[in-house]
Amino acid sequence: MEIIPAIDIIDGKCVRLTHGDFNQKKIYNENPLEVAKEFEDAGIRRLHLVDLDGAKAGVVKNWKVLESIAGKTSLVIDFGGGVKTEKDVRIVLDSGAVFVTVGSIAVKDEPLFSSWLSAIGAEKFLLGADVKDEKITVSGWLEQTDIWIYDFIESYQAKGITRIFCTDVSKDGAMEGPSLVLYKNIVERFPKLHFIASGGVSNMDDVYALEETECSGVIIGKAIYEGKILLKDLVKLKQ
Repeated sequence: MEIIPAIDIIDGKCVRLTHGDFNQKKIYNENPLEVAKEFEDAGIRRLHLVDLDGAKAGVVKNWKVLESIAGKTSLVIDFGGGVKTEKDVRIVLDSGAVFVTVGSIAVKDEPLFSSWLSAIGAEKFLLGADVKDEKITVSGWLEQTDIWIYDFIESYQAKGITRIFCTDVSKDGAMEGPSLVLYKNIVERFPKLHFIASGGVSNMDDVYALEETECSGVIIGKAIYEGKILLKDLVKLKQ
């Protein structure tokens, strides 16, 4: 199981939100590159980098942070937040991301996202699915759709998507434990999918439980920054 620490960026700083609420923001480090280097030095190989300014503005904002981390570490980075045009996609890839993370646009403008898959290649994308009660949510979790998560995955898997991460919005940033039943169901329904769990991870027991569900990876944020999970323990898990 891949261990994927998350760095969320606002104003160029490493922050975390609770339940996606910008009013519940905590700054953990003024320099995201320092944080990324700590991950790399500990033996971590992946990074989930989120441009929260971009997500709010609807256009990629913090690509310079991506460029810096990609240029000064060997981390395999996925980057998202504000990717709304093919130009944004190419900026993200040119700045050093291996995967472009896309969420709401895949729900709100399926023809546009499908055109990117054709033009750029489905293998370049990590598709994010925010979920509440097994239904997709969009627009920073403010808007719930009637789209069932399993139908969503099936439709994009048919278009070549192989990597998806799923966040239960009721869990994210709350450190109350991950949605194990949901993730287990997804893994069982889509055994060929590179499925990454996200949200709610609060301690190593949660990580072990996710490993038992046979998730391909897990994104961990707040629990690392709050010292509830130590990097050395995560690295041991991979050995």
